[in-house]
Amino acid sequence: MKIAISGASGKTGSRIAEEAIASGNRVRLLLRKGSFLPNTLSGQEKTVISLNDSISIEKSLDGCDALIIATGARPSIDLTGPARVDAFGVKQQVLSCQRSGIKRILLVSSLCAGRWIHPLNLFGLILVWKRIGEKALEESGLDWTVIRPGGLNEEEEELETQGIRYTAADFQQDAYIPRRLLAKCCIEALQTPESKNKIIEVTSSKEQPSITMKQALKDIAI
Repeated sequence: MKIAISGASGKTGSRIAEEAIASGNRVRLLLRKGSFLPNTLSGQEKTVISLNDSISIEKSLDGCDALIIATGARPSIDLTGPARVDAFGVKQQVLSCQRSGIKRILLVSSLCAGRWIHPLNLFGLILVWKRIGEKALEESGLDWTVIRPGGLNEEEEELETQGIRYTAADFQQDAYIPRRLLAKCCIEALQTPESKNKIIEVTSSKEQPSITMKQALKDIAI
């Protein structure tokens, strides 16, 4: 599979790209102007896009089989960022997939997406705009998956000791997951047909038994 990954220069997007490559996939890294890749991805195929320019996005998707959207508003005094990136930017990418004939698309969102009362909304109502982006994907007619991670951290060691808790939408609120495990979840979702057309919340802990996404989707109502 050839996977386009938008937001590939970010802390989460770069790990998703690394995990996609480790799983034997080819990648195309979709970067916004001024972005810099980590050294681990320096030799990979890449292209520059603008979330306001559908033509640049559609060209970047040519020849790809799937898109993972890992774009997200950066912390800024500009409180319009979440609307531009997490809502309208996601909508633009969804429309570009429809026009380009790409059927498989995965969006990295957040726990509590859609909630009005939450501390994260102090940053430009980010959770409200994330839910609008999710809805654009849900209504697209594509084979979609939304992954809602808990709070993200930079842990890279002993991740095999942590199990992932998978739930349907709006079951989890305040747990955490390392970005590396989130990245693995995204690639696993693309390889798991049962994840299509579902919102899946993911967090992790050492107390959580290890289970595959396929088994989790079979055992719980998502």
